[in-house]
Amino acid sequence: MSSATVMLSGGQDSTTCLYWALAKFNHVEAIGFDYGQKHLIELEAAQQICHNLRVSYTIIDLKGVFANSSLVDSQQDVSAQHTINPNLPSSFTAGRNAVFLSVTAGLTYNKNINNIVTGVCQTDYSGYPDCRQIFIESMEKSLNLALDSEIKIHTPLMYLTKAETWKLAKDLGCLEIIINQTHTDYNGNRVDFNEWGYGALDNPASQLRAQGYKEAKAKGWI
Repeated sequence: MSSATVMLSGGQDSTTCLYWALAKFNHVEAIGFDYGQKHLIELEAAQQICHNLRVSYTIIDLKGVFANSSLVDSQQDVSAQHTINPNLPSSFTAGRNAVFLSVTAGLTYNKNINNIVTGVCQTDYSGYPDCRQIFIESMEKSLNLALDSEIKIHTPLMYLTKAETWKLAKDLGCLEIIINQTHTDYNGNRVDFNEWGYGALDNPASQLRAQGYKEAKAKGWI
């Protein structure tokens, strides 16, 4: 029986990947990470989504591991430059995906699960170096060397635009779930509701989500 673990934050991309995995694998589990993010409400969204789908969901506590990111520091502007590398946005959280993938691989190895699904994307992304295909390929190789295993990291959104990700959600039959139940807004805004979901256009994550929805709608994809 084919099995997979989905790295699920509760946002648009990872939830779309969850539905992608459910269509592809016989058994699917999900894992999320509490790293002190300001938009912690995303994990509540993930829990509810998994509950409705009867998917096992494990949350790993990584608070205190990451610093110097506007996603965990309430004093930093999520739209500003990174304080160490001005070529990156302040929301870049150094080492995040490397740690997430390492923890996920260790846990799935002990369950004899060889497939990991993550929603990283290098097409419509915020400039994060750990969302690139070259990083995923390198990480997959390193994890397999470390575990003497044959883990496969699946990235179904890697080369999709945000508009194409909306189209994929429609094709997978989860468009309404993405709109009504997922959370993307970096500031944790769960008050303002729009045709593309909850959030305000005061942060890059919501702006990208809204623009992708607009483009997908204009193309007649959704």
